[in-house]
Amino acid sequence: MTTPFESPAPPPGLAPARPGRKLGPIADRVGSSHRAWLEPTRSSYINSGRTLSDLSEHVLLAKSKLSELLRGVGHYPRWEVIHRLSIELHIPNWPLYRLWRQGALDIGKSKEWIERSSENTGAALHTEQPLEHNGLRLMMEDDYRGYAEAFLSAGPCHDAVEDTFAILWLSWDHALASPDIRRYSWNILRATVLAKATYRDNLPELENAAFDTVAMHTHRSQTGRVAQLTESLELFKAISKLPAAQLDVMVLRYLCGATEERTSYLLGVPLAVVRSDERHAHRFLNSALTLPPENEGPVT
Repeated sequence: MTTPFESPAPPPGLAPARPGRKLGPIADRVGSSHRAWLEPTRSSYINSGRTLSDLSEHVLLAKSKLSELLRGVGHYPRWEVIHRLSIELHIPNWPLYRLWRQGALDIGKSKEWIERSSENTGAALHTEQPLEHNGLRLMMEDDYRGYAEAFLSAGPCHDAVEDTFAILWLSWDHALASPDIRRYSWNILRATVLAKATYRDNLPELENAAFDTVAMHTHRSQTGRVAQLTESLELFKAISKLPAAQLDVMVLRYLCGATEERTSYLLGVPLAVVRSDERHAHRFLNSALTLPPENEGPVT
């Protein structure tokens, strides 16, 4: 199961009017990593005011094929086409390439195919990173990685964090226009991590975190470690049933070791909200861990 990345609503104001047929929606079959770069690209096109006819002449792609590309229909596009599109729409090249490449790998494209499709473009030039974006990354990256580690193994964890900052870079104007850039960024991280997580009964698995808890290392005997592991597995299974906001608070507070104040800062919500979510989460967990398994169910 995946949780697709959903682009936040564009800043207030109407998009420039354009003649011709309206661009159709993204196809349902488009995966989360493909959608990660396609949605910001579509947003750039819509906000540009340009028509498909005009754009197709510069991208060197038939209008019908360009429409398919922007809807995620047909074959996965080669980088040389996306590269030309990025130039016309003034999209930062480097993060777009990062996400395009990840999308290609996720649908089974070989590294040789990726190299061939970008050999005439010089791959991706490092676009100058917004200073504020770099500053936000420096402040958040370690905590973002800790959150991702609760759900993912090392490789997917690294990819999730890198993809998060690439998506944030592509949608930087929207982020700056949002009520709280920290909340905007966290929503991207959460969606990206959960899109890569494994699920059981429609719930994200946290069991891997049980093997890395501090408590696990406090028992010297094999019996003590097994007992602690069993207890941790039950706890993490219960945590995975929490509503989204409570789940995030509990992962940050008890798996990442963040303070209430740091959790509030990372989530971009008031401290009172963090305390309330934590309090409600504790009540559910205390109840869930004292009930027989057949009586437990996801929190709604």
